[in-house]
Amino acid sequence: MTAISPSRQVLTDCVRMATAAPSLHNSQPWLFRIGGPAVEVHADPSRRLPVLDPDGREQLISVGAAIFTLRLAIRGAGYRCRSATFPDREEPDLVARVFVAGPAAATPAVEALVAAVPHRHTNRFPFAHTPVPDDVLDHLADAARREGATLTVAPPASRESILRLAREADQWLRVRPGYRAELARWSGTGVRHDGVPMWAVGPWDALEAVPIRDFAESVPLPRPTEKFEPYPTLLVLSTDGDDRADWVLAGQALQRVLLTATWQNLSTTPISQPVEVPELRRQLTDPAGGRIAQMVLRVGHGKAVGVTPRRGLADVMLRRAEPAPAGPAVDAAPQPGQRAESRARVDRRYPGGRVQ
Repeated sequence: MTAISPSRQVLTDCVRMATAAPSLHNSQPWLFRIGGPAVEVHADPSRRLPVLDPDGREQLISVGAAIFTLRLAIRGAGYRCRSATFPDREEPDLVARVFVAGPAAATPAVEALVAAVPHRHTNRFPFAHTPVPDDVLDHLADAARREGATLTVAPPASRESILRLAREADQWLRVRPGYRAELARWSGTGVRHDGVPMWAVGPWDALEAVPIRDFAESVPLPRPTEKFEPYPTLLVLSTDGDDRADWVLAGQALQRVLLTATWQNLSTTPISQPVEVPELRRQLTDPAGGRIAQMVLRVGHGKAVGVTPRRGLADVMLRRAEPAPAGPAVDAAPQPGQRAESRARVDRRYPGGRVQ
C-alpha cells in the first residue's frame, strides 16, 4: 500500500530516473536537492555551454526535460505532485520546486511513459525509408500540447528549408571561435559519465541532407559514411513566448514527446543547429501564429543503439536542505478512473493523459 508521504529513498529513486533526461551534448546540467516532501531542481552553471548556448536557453530546455522526468517518476511511484517554476528570485539557478502530495494510483498513461524512460536515447544513425503514420504524428503533437507547447510536422517544402537552415547553421557554428574546443570537451574516447561517446556519434550522411553534429571531429579517425533517409520526417517544437519559463516548458514538452515516440518504437534525433543561430532561428518562427521555435526533431524507424552514460547520484545531489515550504494546495484523492493496471494491459497506441 502506498504511504501518505514518500520516503526519502522513494524521492531519491525518482531523482535517479530524472537523470535519464536528454541534454545538450549530454552535459546533464542539473542538480537536485531533497527537502521534506519536495525536490528542488537546479541548473548547474558549471555545465552551461557558453559558446553554443550563451543565453542558457538550451540548458533550461535540458533542465525542463529533467523536471518532466522527475514529475513522471513521482507519479509512477504512486504520488501526485505539483511544480513551481523559478520559485525564489534570490536563487536564479533554482529552476523548479516539485512538491509531492498524497497517494494516487499510476494511470496506464503514466506507466507507459515510465516504461519508456530507460529506452529513450538519441539516434544519430540512418532511419528506414518507411514513413511515420499520421496517427502516430498526431499522438506526438498531442504530447506536446499536454505540456503547453506546439509540435508541427514540416511539410515537404518546409522540410527542405529547415534542412538547408540546419546545414547553414552547422557550417556557421563550425567556424565560430571556441566551438570546436567546446565540442571536444563533451566528446572523445576516454571513459566518462557524460558527453557523447564515439559509439553514439553516428556516420556522415552520404546524401549530405541530414546534418548530424560531428562529435568525432577531434578524433583522428575516419568517420564512416552511410545513406540517410532522403525525406526525413521533421518536427518543430515551439512555444508561445521566449523567456526562461518558456524554455523550461519547452524542455518538459520535449521530453514528453520523446518518451511518447519511444513508446511508439520510434527513433529520434534533435537537430538543434538551426535554433542555435539567432538569425536562422527567427526564420523558423511563425509570425502569424506567434509561435517561437525551440527545437527541431527528426523522427523515424531506426536500429537500436545504446544509451549514453549518466553521472551518479553523488554528482548531482546537493546537500540535504530543510523541508521546503508547503506547495500549492492539491486534492490528494485519485482522479476518477485512476486505478492500477498491469503493464500487459496498457494500450500501446498512445500513453495519453496528464502527468501531474
